[in-house]
Amino acid sequence: MLTAIAIDDEPMALEVIRSLSEKIPFLKLQAVFTNAFEAMEYMRKEKPDLLFLDIKMPDISGIEFLTALPAPPMVIFTTAYSEHAVQSFELDAIDYLLKPFSQSRFLKACNKAFEQYELKKNGRTAAPGDIFIKSGYGQIRVNIADILYVQSMGNYVQFILPAEKILSRLTMQETEALLPATEFVRIHRSYLVASKKVQRVGRESIVVGDKELPIGAGYAREIAKITGK
Repeated sequence: MLTAIAIDDEPMALEVIRSLSEKIPFLKLQAVFTNAFEAMEYMRKEKPDLLFLDIKMPDISGIEFLTALPAPPMVIFTTAYSEHAVQSFELDAIDYLLKPFSQSRFLKACNKAFEQYELKKNGRTAAPGDIFIKSGYGQIRVNIADILYVQSMGNYVQFILPAEKILSRLTMQETEALLPATEFVRIHRSYLVASKKVQRVGRESIVVGDKELPIGAGYAREIAKITGK
């Protein structure tokens, strides 16, 4: 069962989400909040799998709220404004729902979240050191130690291994949740690398295998996890 909460300063918007959620058998909406700070306190104790989050709210925006969370769950933005779509996907949102949205559109977004939820569950039940990566209509068993790096490609990511590349419909946030944080480091909004596979670290790029990858602005702390400096 996929657990979720919803945050929106408009009570009617929360009622819409509650009503739509009741028709989805794999989704349990645990709580709704008009106050983002009360939601944050709730999330300190409970760990929902999914967050329905409005963007335009008083006191703190949905984007500010999400970036303030130390370990955010999967997120689906729900908003009446389209201008934040690009920024939301840069934050690896599962989906971006423009109000008013239909049951079918809401279900599509929830299916994407549930697909990732199931993928993570499968990864935990694989042999030690293995994960399942969904590609096309199937899932491929991959040893984590074989992954060199992951590259974001729009609505997909590409897992780069020494002998093959695997394309999967995942966001970078979902991929980070799938892979162990102790072994993989985000060096750029488009790249996640296996720290033990890094051969050289420069000022603006690193080398993994025979590939030179750019270091994004603001990722210095992440790079320090690789070099220890």
